[in-house]
Amino acid sequence: MCFDKVFPPAFLTEVARSLDEGGAQQLWVIEDCFYTTGPSLAAAALAVTEQLTVGVGILPAVARTAPVTAMEIATLHGFGPGRLLPGIGHGVQSWMAQMGVRPASPLTALEEVLVAVTRLLAGETVTSHGHYVSLDSVRLDQAPADPPPLLAGVYGPRSLALAGRVAGGVVLAEPASPTYVRWSLEQAGRKAGDLGFHVAVFGVVCVKKERAEAYRTMAPWLAHQLEGARANLTALPFFDDMAARYAGKGLDGLATMPPEWWTELAPIGTLDDAAAHLQALEDAGVQSIGMYPFPEAGVARAQIGDVVRLARR
Repeated sequence: MCFDKVFPPAFLTEVARSLDEGGAQQLWVIEDCFYTTGPSLAAAALAVTEQLTVGVGILPAVARTAPVTAMEIATLHGFGPGRLLPGIGHGVQSWMAQMGVRPASPLTALEEVLVAVTRLLAGETVTSHGHYVSLDSVRLDQAPADPPPLLAGVYGPRSLALAGRVAGGVVLAEPASPTYVRWSLEQAGRKAGDLGFHVAVFGVVCVKKERAEAYRTMAPWLAHQLEGARANLTALPFFDDMAARYAGKGLDGLATMPPEWWTELAPIGTLDDAAAHLQALEDAGVQSIGMYPFPEAGVARAQIGDVVRLARR
């Protein structure tokens, strides 16, 4: 399950405990500007659980210095060794500009940060004089004995190629279909099941007794995605037809799409439909799946049971 950026921090421990006790494997915390911070939420989740792996999606590369990011990850690893999946990405560039840290080359900045943080977590003493990372004999006092994979939260072809070279995996934003996963791995120069390359994806979850109800509920969400369509949608073989349905019939056109289109897009429909989507993701090479509930705590609380049932399928 994903812990939505709009949720109050105090709700985190309830969600984490419920997932841990129910048998779900992972909780992903979200760091978006200017909401709650990922490391704080992750620390709270790790502190109140025994088995749950906690993913951080994602830390903007330039919002912290590389050593501070490495310190955050090393500290979180100390709370729950083997139970952490940290992600670093470009961050939304307009938000970076608001903070006065927008790099002239986001790609160069991300590569320098990923390389420096990876080396610091490996226990190296790092000296670096790059465009965005400048270090002089920096070494972590408590580097992890077994560092977690450092995942790149990216989506464009050049950024995915970068991830394939220097990151320990990727975090792919919602809606992440099996088609998009395969496309992303191709851009990264990787294959499903590559050792040392962890693939994590996000999706939205909506499980109902009747497919039509789920589709009707989620049609506005899909319409919003289409208005700013990126590769995670345009890579779909039915993207043009889907866009035409929306252009011609609006939300009704989306709500009445073929069930197989919805099943490709996200865990939406019946419980069996959602399970089929997750299985297809795993078949495409995905190891971690974070599902967004509705962005309202009361509704999300009720959806924890759906996430647990899917995790235990």
